[in-house]
Amino acid sequence: MKISNNWLKDFVKTESKTERIGEFLTDIGLEVEGIDKFESVRGSLEGMVVGKVLTCEKHPNADKLKKTTVDVGNGKVLNIVCGAPNVDAGQTVPVAVVGTKIYDKTGNFFEIKEAKIRGEVSQGMICAEDELGLSEDHGGIMVLDETKYEVGKNFADYFELTNDEVFEIGLTPNRTDAMSHYGVARDLHAYLSTNQLKSQFNKVASEVLNNEGTHDFKLEIEDAELCPRYIGAVIENVKVAESPSWLKDRLKAIGLSPINNVVDITNYILHGYGQPLHAFDADKIADKKVKVGVVKPGTKFTTLDGVERTLNGSEIMIKDGKDKPMCIAGVFGGENSGVSETTKTIFLESAYFNPIAVRKGAKAHSLNTDASFRFERGVDPNLTRTAITHAIKMIQEIAEGKLVGELLEEYPKKIEDNYVIIRFSKIEQILGTKIHREKVKEILKALEIQVLNEIPNGFEISVPAYRADVTREIDVIEEILRIYGYNKIDAPQKFSFTPVKLSTNDQDELENNWARTLQSIGFNEVMNNSLTSVKDETDAVKLLNPLSGDLAFMRKSLLEGLLQNTVYNINRKNQDIKFFELGKIYHKKDKYEERKQLALLVSGRDVSENWLQPKSAVSFYNLKAYVKVLLERLAVDYKEVALSDDRFSDALAYEAEGKTLVRIGKVAPALLKDFDIDQECFYAEIELEYAQELRSKNELKFKDIPKFNKIRRDLALLIDKNVNYQDLYQTAKKNKSSFIKSINLFDVYEGKNLPEGKKSYAMSFELLNEEKTLEEKEITEVMDSLIKAFQKEFNAELRS
Repeated sequence: MKISNNWLKDFVKTESKTERIGEFLTDIGLEVEGIDKFESVRGSLEGMVVGKVLTCEKHPNADKLKKTTVDVGNGKVLNIVCGAPNVDAGQTVPVAVVGTKIYDKTGNFFEIKEAKIRGEVSQGMICAEDELGLSEDHGGIMVLDETKYEVGKNFADYFELTNDEVFEIGLTPNRTDAMSHYGVARDLHAYLSTNQLKSQFNKVASEVLNNEGTHDFKLEIEDAELCPRYIGAVIENVKVAESPSWLKDRLKAIGLSPINNVVDITNYILHGYGQPLHAFDADKIADKKVKVGVVKPGTKFTTLDGVERTLNGSEIMIKDGKDKPMCIAGVFGGENSGVSETTKTIFLESAYFNPIAVRKGAKAHSLNTDASFRFERGVDPNLTRTAITHAIKMIQEIAEGKLVGELLEEYPKKIEDNYVIIRFSKIEQILGTKIHREKVKEILKALEIQVLNEIPNGFEISVPAYRADVTREIDVIEEILRIYGYNKIDAPQKFSFTPVKLSTNDQDELENNWARTLQSIGFNEVMNNSLTSVKDETDAVKLLNPLSGDLAFMRKSLLEGLLQNTVYNINRKNQDIKFFELGKIYHKKDKYEERKQLALLVSGRDVSENWLQPKSAVSFYNLKAYVKVLLERLAVDYKEVALSDDRFSDALAYEAEGKTLVRIGKVAPALLKDFDIDQECFYAEIELEYAQELRSKNELKFKDIPKFNKIRRDLALLIDKNVNYQDLYQTAKKNKSSFIKSINLFDVYEGKNLPEGKKSYAMSFELLNEEKTLEEKEITEVMDSLIKAFQKEFNAELRS
């Protein structure tokens, strides 16, 4: 954003130099990225003097050149070779003496030097208007009125040249209050006045206007939510013409091109006060009625840039009495309703539009204008009338317009200021230092924040509506610190802290523990955007104001993000994938639901290629083993159950205490095809909140390594094919013996030499008595009880 120093000083008077003002603005968060010089005429006509042509004769060595002598005052006569066809003796002309810099349109220049041209000495240059930057005319040299211009005088003395310094401010998007010269001046004054630096702030107020007669225009607001405040004025006898030099120079200084006096005035108010305005040709408004609302989806509308756009029905539209759209409110005007050279009567608009609705309209049509940039962030609703009265006053003075009748205004519900409580203890906690309460009050007053009431530990305050970004206590503290000065907060030379071990009741400790474990076995952590697009919108959480269609929903699963990471890596020849992500998923059922999960995805090879180990593709069982490593830290019993999930072709779930803790499976081929992945992927997700809940119930305990050895016994069981290992495992876990320490399935066989409908499971059992060495009798009792249970529950048979 460009801020003119001359323009800034219309609002705040200060003795501080430009460089110091730049430093002050940076200190208060309006970071000045550079200061550029602006000259209404390049070079400011420095070195140009008024001269009189004494003699003019043909150049002896060139047909198109003339040899002149020019009096430039103080008895000094210069020999100048000139190529202009209209140069003649007796003329009063502008002369560039030796050392003068002549600039072109791009800012490049050449310096006038004494030289010989075709053998004749030339000691200067008689200039045309375009060479001086005064106009585009290059028909010949500029001939001056000898009654107005005195020979020998500086040519610049006859012009009101503008020299300015322009601040380039890197404004953060939240600071809509500072998107104008008035807003920057207000902030600058707050800093200067609270830091004992001389400053006088000219607070703007509405102009007292003179109006004549009446008008027949009417105003209708169809939806006050879309347009909380609207003011319109009818101005007749407007003479649309070129703006005066001072106005054009103000706009040029900040990089705008002047158009005509009416449009330039609206731009002046926009960048001066921060309130966008729009002028309509009143004679083109059907039925002399202005309506603010929406139109039917599919309506065609041609904007000022000549592009025909199809409206989606959500845009705020300014319409005439026949519901014909004239403008996308707060965004862009229409081609057929704007001010032109033939306009005699204008309808001038000043409004406060709903920021979200304006933003949707701008994004839907990829339009980004100075007006939409401000409306999207929330302009000052209380400046609406002030801005339009200043604009009307300027139109009366510059364009000779006549205000007809009263202003039309709709403001059914006043936009209230924000009520906030600030505590001195909180200020001290955040800042790390004490600020006297009177100083705090002084800063708040300078920021136009009203102290409503003093309470024992702070203030009840009212924050102006134009500070749309200041709604919380922490926001107000930031404002206080900005003006107080970040540089006044002493940073300690030494920092000391005591590391605190997180308790097992802390979910962060579990997440950190699991993350370190996964990193140690070769996993890489990823972080994906919570905003995404979804195919199935069932139970999806949709944003009210999405940035785009690709970011319109909160993610329902972490899987899609991990698949995007996978294909990104595969396309870059990294096909061995071990990813994990800690993140939240969102659903809308009876109410909004938000859960945090740990997701794992593996694909490619389990071990990178090397001479010692053969190539081995990662499998479902690899991922299952990784998950079990993590679950061991929960010290909780769980069971495997079959899982039906469209994301997987084969899947199972781990349940604990009747609730799903883990889902794990092979990603469905159809889903992989959507992401253009042609290698198998395996995915698991763990419910983090539930894992922590189980962990807090079953705290892991540590014991010494047993003094006695474990005893291993194996059983080969012949069972029906419909019996799975989990059934056998749960039956073994129910055994009353305390000696059983671990159970494992180490072989599965189906095929020849087995009866029809049967399969063989080979299971191992590790037995341990921590008090003494187990006797064979005790071992036999345990194994016999296991065999009987398997025979009873599953009709199992022992294989020899």
